Amino acid sequence: MAIQKGIIMIDFKKAKDEFEKYLDSYDRSNDKINLKIIHTYGVMDYSQEVACRMKLSQEDTDLAKIIALLHDIGRFEQLKRYDSFQPDTMDHASYGVQLLFDDGMIRRFAADSQWDEIIKTAIAHHSDFALPDIDDPCTLLHSRLIRDADKLDNCRVKLEESITTLLGASPAEVGLTSVSPAVARSFFRKESVLSSDRKTLIDYWISYLAYFFDINFKESLQIIDEHHFISRIIKRIPYENPDTHKIMYEMEHTLNDYVSKAYV
Repeated sequence: MAIQKGIIMIDFKKAKDEFEKYLDSYDRSNDKINLKIIHTYGVMDYSQEVACRMKLSQEDTDLAKIIALLHDIGRFEQLKRYDSFQPDTMDHASYGVQLLFDDGMIRRFAADSQWDEIIKTAIAHHSDFALPDIDDPCTLLHSRLIRDADKLDNCRVKLEESITTLLGASPAEVGLTSVSPAVARSFFRKESVLSSDRKTLIDYWISYLAYFFDINFKESLQIIDEHHFISRIIKRIPYENPDTHKIMYEMEHTLNDYVSKAYV
């Protein structure tokens, strides 16, 4: 449970209005931009759902939602400049922190500054391979919660969005590629996949599944299990490569077993 510092007052209608104003400088008809707009609101919804399942206070729930609204604010400039989600084009989390805190944009979304350090830390590290050591319990709670909510909505993204938009290739092309040994080793060690280890299209798809090994809260794992996200995501690709078909079958069982046992 978080340490409460006081009453947080966030006008979410105003915050959403300001977010929509910010988006006006970007091309909403672009598939990737639109994907990230929908994703932002999806992460807000999952932040609220996980917080409610955890029975967090209203203050913590509001804080989780404002972090979710702002967590990917740097993505839009990355897409405008580079038309890419890849981390080697821009560190979108760091750019988001720069916009909000170096450039002072945070006051457009939250009038009260008492939570700035928690919001800043949570956004700065939401897409890191792993969280750094964080001593403050409230900051750690929210840094973990945004990572879970982000991954939960990414399940929806992986189920609803075009594979071509996500990976730049058709599902058939993805399923013909081979799994790199380093990616397989990380997965079966129940670890996230390093970006530098991803060499093939299927490696990228597997790295999205390996996110489940980095879920923090049993309430998030319950949502994954209830919605059968693992099997549904895996089945989006036709695995015509026989070796890939075999390894994906093993990965599906490994993940489902991990999730079902992790929250009991």
